[in-house]
Amino acid sequence: MNEWMNNPQLKNIDPLKLELIHRAAAQTQGKTGKDMAPIMMALITTANKKGIRFTSEEISLILDILKEGKSKEEQAQIDRTIQMIQGLVRKHM
Repeated sequence: MNEWMNNPQLKNIDPLKLELIHRAAAQTQGKTGKDMAPIMMALITTANKKGIRFTSEEISLILDILKEGKSKEEQAQIDRTIQMIQGLVRKHM
């Protein structure tokens, strides 16, 4: 269930970022792609308030973690949700 925590790529991530990732993963567990939008927006907002910026590689890793164990349809929904969130974030920058 939490095999993602053993991902070797996580070893090099800043501990503050890792804490945010852990929280987001816990909050998204069992949720559909559509239900993840508010959680991801909260993650981005919290990170921004703390001056934390995720690299594109870290974002890809987070998405892989969120998609783990989901059906192909749910993974596609997550991708669509992330595209929507990225559009909203760009508008607010």
